[in-house]
Amino acid sequence: MKNLLKGAVALVAVFFSTQFANAQQKIGHISLGEIIQSTPEFKAAEGQLKTLSDGKTKEIQDMVTVYQTKQKEANDKLRNRSEANKDTVDPEINKIGQELQDIQARIQTAQQAAQEDLNKKEEELIAPVHKKVMDAVSAISKEKGMAYVFDISNPGLIPYYQGGEDLTAAVKTKLGISATAAPAAPARK
Repeated sequence: MKNLLKGAVALVAVFFSTQFANAQQKIGHISLGEIIQSTPEFKAAEGQLKTLSDGKTKEIQDMVTVYQTKQKEANDKLRNRSEANKDTVDPEINKIGQELQDIQARIQTAQQAAQEDLNKKEEELIAPVHKKVMDAVSAISKEKGMAYVFDISNPGLIPYYQGGEDLTAAVKTKLGISATAAPAAPARK
């Protein structure tokens, strides 16, 4: 009976010590998107991506202009087509039609390639920024003894939180960013 009583007391002690240990775990949160967008590297990457995007857009727009010019040429030939000149005009219209199909295919290929290039460049530029920020988050979390740190920049992932320590300013400070620095405006695609 004494052993049973000792076992029960030990079990209760373990239960309360576990509850006490769990109660001592610190929880924090950050706005990862805000931190990343506040870094100078992100702002520089945004500028490079905009320049690349503008160049690709101009290339595609030039191809569209050629397409529109050819299309106008075909429409003019169709308007001026008559029974007397149909033997000469019809092959020309067919040739222009084939050229239009070729240009359209090149435009689609260029659009796909441009998107792939932009995605690749974005990954190349943003991945190091993300790693640098995550390293700072880890360091600050360890310094402050956090058991968990949640990213609250996407409200759909964490629908509710109350309390916890906001580490956003501390992470920005660790990265050398003014804690009041506004994040860059989101890039338009």
